[in-house]
Amino acid sequence: MAQAPLADRLRPQTLDDVVGQRHLLAPGRVLRRIVESGNIPNLIFYGPSGVGKTTVARIIAKSAGKELCRLNGTTASTADIKEVMERTETISGRNGVILYLDEIQYLNKKQQQTLLEYIENGRITLIASTTENPYFYVYNAILSRSTVFEFKAVEPEEAERAVERAFGAVAEEYGAVFQLEEGVSRHIAISCGGDVRKSINAVEMLALASMGSGAEEEYDGLHCSVTLADAREVSQRSAMKYDRDGDQHYDLLSALQKSIRGSDENAALHYLGRLLEAGDLLSPCRRLLVIACEDIGMAYPQAIAIVKACVDAAVQLGLPEARIPLAEAAVLLATAPKSNSSYLAMDAALGDIRAGKGTGFPRQLQNKHYDGADAAVKGQFYQYPHDFPCHYVQQQYLPDDLKDTVYYHFGENKNEQAALQYRRKMLEEHRRITEELKRRGTQ
Repeated sequence: MAQAPLADRLRPQTLDDVVGQRHLLAPGRVLRRIVESGNIPNLIFYGPSGVGKTTVARIIAKSAGKELCRLNGTTASTADIKEVMERTETISGRNGVILYLDEIQYLNKKQQQTLLEYIENGRITLIASTTENPYFYVYNAILSRSTVFEFKAVEPEEAERAVERAFGAVAEEYGAVFQLEEGVSRHIAISCGGDVRKSINAVEMLALASMGSGAEEEYDGLHCSVTLADAREVSQRSAMKYDRDGDQHYDLLSALQKSIRGSDENAALHYLGRLLEAGDLLSPCRRLLVIACEDIGMAYPQAIAIVKACVDAAVQLGLPEARIPLAEAAVLLATAPKSNSSYLAMDAALGDIRAGKGTGFPRQLQNKHYDGADAAVKGQFYQYPHDFPCHYVQQQYLPDDLKDTVYYHFGENKNEQAALQYRRKMLEEHRRITEELKRRGTQ
């Protein structure tokens, strides 16, 4: 007979046995007090996989004396939801039914509306879980009738204790003695990325592998050696909790940009490293180019050219060598002077455009050289700046309803201040020469 995975066999039976989540489950915490009251409201558990969401739901149902029905949002249909509703009419559901709906974000709007109907009349209690931000993916009407609790990745210290308990449990089950090389438990705890289920699965795989060739039969049972090399092979890359379409992806990119914007090159390298370790090359390349334009901008315009060269080199090299030019780009951007003046100016201009302003053109800028019969004043009157002193002449460029609008404000950095000084010097020189020409013309 097939045996359930070790993580299921070791699933905690009480809240005190749950690994991690003390911010929710420690005595006196709100969720703990709710469970102890026995009056269970609709709940949404938000957090990464393998951190105890399903386990806590089971414990809640058991402590409340209610039947637990499980559905998964990836496969559940409207008919499945209705079938759970029918359970409330059975003997087993006489005390109430708790529907544990895993990955609720995958239900479409119609399915969530059907679910809303059933939880609204109180015949079932919903405990939903999601690895994505529920405020983005869950129907607002369900959110308004539920309380959201965030589960967090389990700290390595907590996970290490779970790993050691798992080795003890599997040793008892198989009547074996496991001799762990120093650092094995710690490595598994760290590499699981806060996912306790993943760490226990790694323990089971290592235990089974060590009971193969190389194990020695002793008087007190089978002696099995578990090496650090084996632990590294089993848990390689498992710490990377990463979904290119999920929150983790956008959180990493956001953290990368905010670290660079905050001039913290060490944090920037950390988040860049996490993206690259997950095998994602193109996303950080695109984000670094955005950062060069948005956050460094006019303070160091050359940054975009340098970062583009680094990105091109990274794409041509591929991983793992791509990490080298991308690290250079990240450090360059983090340590460069910052300015968002052009970014803000562009957004201000777009704001006016979207508000319907500035739909026309000054006559002198139009690409036509004749006027209709209805034109009060005929002629284009465009003045060619290169024909004037300092290659400048005062004339209107913005549409009439925006002619005095200022979008761009020079930043305080050295580069933009130099540009501002050049602008002032040019205008002053243009004014001086123009006045001199006028003076000579009147003599």
